[in-house]
Amino acid sequence: MATNRQWLLSSRPTGEPTVDDFESIEADVPTPGPREVLVETEYLSVDPYMRGRMRDAESYAEPWDVGDPMRAAVVGSVVESNHPSFEAGDSVVGDLLWAEYAVADGADLRRVDPDRGPVSTAVGVLGMPGVTAYFGMTDVVEPTAGDTVVVSGAAGAVGSVAGQIAALSGCRVVGIAGTDEKTAWLESIGFDAAVNYETEDVPSALGDHCPDGVDAYFDNVGGPITDAVWSLLNVRATVAVCGQISTYNATETPTGPRKLMRLIQSRARVEGFLVRDYEGRWDEALDRLSAWVDRGDVAYRETVVEGFERAPEAFLGLFEGANVGKQLVRVGGS
Repeated sequence: MATNRQWLLSSRPTGEPTVDDFESIEADVPTPGPREVLVETEYLSVDPYMRGRMRDAESYAEPWDVGDPMRAAVVGSVVESNHPSFEAGDSVVGDLLWAEYAVADGADLRRVDPDRGPVSTAVGVLGMPGVTAYFGMTDVVEPTAGDTVVVSGAAGAVGSVAGQIAALSGCRVVGIAGTDEKTAWLESIGFDAAVNYETEDVPSALGDHCPDGVDAYFDNVGGPITDAVWSLLNVRATVAVCGQISTYNATETPTGPRKLMRLIQSRARVEGFLVRDYEGRWDEALDRLSAWVDRGDVAYRETVVEGFERAPEAFLGLFEGANVGKQLVRVGGS
């Protein structure tokens, strides 16, 4: 077999990561052991939460050591299997190395159903991002028809699906994103309005689009955008905290306006959540998501960077807002 390229964490970033924080190496293609599976990568996922794993600090995701291989959600094809549940040619998804080939215990892989859609969706709308959106909206926010729901990071893989689920529930949905292309896309897929935070005054625009206040907020970004939403929370509003990408590259914990007093007035509920809390219910989410996608009720987009060698570039683009929908790397030879 060909040699196996993979990416390592070469240094811990200070502030925003750069390409110098990654190292590319070549190694032999691994051989699967008992009950293991050799997978050839087709699509490699990059996600904002991975920034936390580059820090030497406690987080909900275990940090990598310098010199460790990078890991991500990967969808690929089985090359060789020593596990009874898989055979050569099967499409599978799992948390694997940033590598062209990787070995995994078969128990850590999930078969991809090609009838549900393109295999790339297994790390997007029909994978972790879609499932995150599903449970964050249905179980944490619990939208009610007629509610006004605001979603930040709304043109990303999670936010775009979360907003569409709220719209399916009969809610008025306002998205916040960073380009006119993104806001136009959001309005084309069922958002009632969208705010471009780069060109608009967010507090003023939200006031115009949410004249009766905000009943629920799906927060992917934190920072000043969240401050603007906070001021509009209605009595008994719900805030689902999914991500805080605006602070992921901060060298010190930022201190912004003191907003907790608003909770006294609004009696709002603020709840953070992790998709791993719902491990036993993924089939429920995937069944509903795939049905919505098949009917055209939930739309999705993918931003695909071509070539394994460009994986760090694709990851860094997340912090520049380069992606619309799910950011993927298509690995050569797929």
